[in-house]
Amino acid sequence: MIDFTKDTEACLQVLHDGGLILYPTDTIWGIGCDATNEEAVEKVYKLKRRSDEKSMIVLLAEQRDILNYVTQPDLGVFDYLREVEKPTTIIYSDAIGLADNVINKNGTIAIRVVDEVFCKHLIKRFRKPIVSTSANVSGYPPPKIFSDIDILIKDGVDYVVKYRQDDTTIATPSAIVQWNPDGSFDIIRP
Repeated sequence: MIDFTKDTEACLQVLHDGGLILYPTDTIWGIGCDATNEEAVEKVYKLKRRSDEKSMIVLLAEQRDILNYVTQPDLGVFDYLREVEKPTTIIYSDAIGLADNVINKNGTIAIRVVDEVFCKHLIKRFRKPIVSTSANVSGYPPPKIFSDIDILIKDGVDYVVKYRQDDTTIATPSAIVQWNPDGSFDIIRP
């Protein structure tokens, strides 16, 4: 069994303190913070040198948690998520319970329910959603493996997870789907 207790405890402390973590997700390495803490979210935008007009993804541990952060989601989304094989981020209307600056100006929020063991464990222990945005400076390509991450990003976070740093499996970003209130959807990124 994999032991990532030290990473988990360190991440929890940083997240509770409003800091930033660099961590492996079910797709690429991400910069994360408490998705309900506006000041922490602002730190992510500054580190990435990213306009706050571009929203970020929020990660959850379980599908049922979506109901805590989206008003009246179309229940068909749960069937869709059970059928997809690739990690898929869904853009929902009418976000609630999150930091204002993580929600898009039009009220939408991008949410992905993770399967990756460390990520899922961390979110369950934290009991709140975690921001996930690619571990790169805005305008540069996202890292495919840990060693691709710019030193500016590594030095700019409060904790870098040790787990999976030596994993050389090439990672790709998630699919992105816009889920419409009427139950229809549009594939933004396959």
